[in-house]
Amino acid sequence: MLRRLSSLAMIVWALGFVWFAIALPLPAGAEKTDVVVVPTGGEGRIDRGLTALRRGWAGRMLVSGVSREVKPAEFAAHYKVEPALMACCVTLGFESVDTRSNAQEIAGWLAATRARSVRLVTTDWHIRRAAYELGRVTPAGVTVVEDAVPSKPSFRILFLEYHKLLAARLSSLWPF
Repeated sequence: MLRRLSSLAMIVWALGFVWFAIALPLPAGAEKTDVVVVPTGGEGRIDRGLTALRRGWAGRMLVSGVSREVKPAEFAAHYKVEPALMACCVTLGFESVDTRSNAQEIAGWLAATRARSVRLVTTDWHIRRAAYELGRVTPAGVTVVEDAVPSKPSFRILFLEYHKLLAARLSSLWPF
């Protein structure tokens, strides 16, 4: 009996990984949200968030997990953000260091801005876990639109991220 259960668990794990690896989420369309949030860490994320902001898909943007050494002027110069756009609409968050703390930083900002809808921009392989963590701490009634940045992740990244997602989900069942 134990052998059958172990075999079943391995099959479920393997099928889950295959689904995770080949069915990566896609970019969202032009759906409008109150704000856009971008956890740092992956190529193309901030550019996609700025695109959403410039196209009017969102009115404000939080970039979460920015290194404390980064100054707003340096950020603006690096990403070619116009001074007026930076002043009115871009907030840099310096409090988070990982996906879970990104979610907490974002949730606090959402509550402070009273946003009712948010576009979450992150890499395709990361968006499921980022959205899951954000959903655990987001104020009630906030709609999250997942906007995945396409990438070409390695097998290693997919393998690690799949297990991080499983660990996040399991930790919500059995808090450590």
